[in-house]
Amino acid sequence: MRGFYIGRFQPFHDGHHHMVEEIADEVDELVLGIGSAGDSHTMRNPFTAGERIMMVSKSVDELDLRTYPVPIEDLDRNSVWVSHVQSMSPKFDVAYSNNPLVVQLFREAGVEVRSSPMFRREVLEGAELRDRMVRGDGWKTLVPDAVVDVIEEIDGVERLRRVADTDANGDDSADPE
Repeated sequence: MRGFYIGRFQPFHDGHHHMVEEIADEVDELVLGIGSAGDSHTMRNPFTAGERIMMVSKSVDELDLRTYPVPIEDLDRNSVWVSHVQSMSPKFDVAYSNNPLVVQLFREAGVEVRSSPMFRREVLEGAELRDRMVRGDGWKTLVPDAVVDVIEEIDGVERLRRVADTDANGDDSADPE
């Protein structure tokens, strides 16, 4: 059986990894949808789809699970979002999500959806991790070692700090100069 799990993975953290470990007990293969694939270099979405594919692939490599990371660009029409995801992805039998909108959209499209309890959500949340990176405040223990390696390779913390300086109002739609 093949599952599907989507996230922005900005960055891929221990909560995401824990979810993949849980899913691995239920499926033979897993499609990892890299959401908001077209977005990067902002506080909300600092990393490119390719960088996130590296983070995810290297982090789940040690699991006994065949994975397929697939970039999924945003589509601003929820009523056709599931068919968009399906058109960009290998066929899957079950979707995994804790996002209420994603769950609703998959269910309306007739896709079985499974959820799992959130893992350490008080600290394992993308915005919290990105803020910690900007402040230099203990983020490395909250992500797999492979993610630390990728972020260091791309100088991701410095990118976040620069974006935080230029995008201080939190508006991700600011035009690049």
